[in-house]
Amino acid sequence: MLARIRKAQEEHEGGFTLIELLVVIIIIGILAAIAIPVFLNQRQKGYDAAAKSDVKNLATLQETYLTENDVYANNLASVEADTPFNESANTSGHTTTGVSSTSFTVEVTSDSGNAFCWDSTGVAGQGVYEC
Repeated sequence: MLARIRKAQEEHEGGFTLIELLVVIIIIGILAAIAIPVFLNQRQKGYDAAAKSDVKNLATLQETYLTENDVYANNLASVEADTPFNESANTSGHTTTGVSSTSFTVEVTSDSGNAFCWDSTGVAGQGVYEC
């Protein structure tokens, strides 16, 4: 290795050619163009995961409220007054709709703009769904 370096210095072969440098820069640019959108998409998925978690937690709170008071709450404020709830940082629009004596729907919007719901009757399938 050292002999090769000495030989290159003796022959005055130092550095890379312009073409070699351009090829490396182009390859790095292509890799960055692929990686950046993937990274941004992961952030959106994280926001959605936080909203889904909030929906499940709020549905559990509503069911707990029903068990303790024998009625569903008309708004989340009364549920949260009895049972503390810390919402995720990247979610908003926590609402309970369609409240009746037998069912309710919880809706949460993530910072990515997607809204997720939980229907206690299971009409839209089991668990959390995009509404």
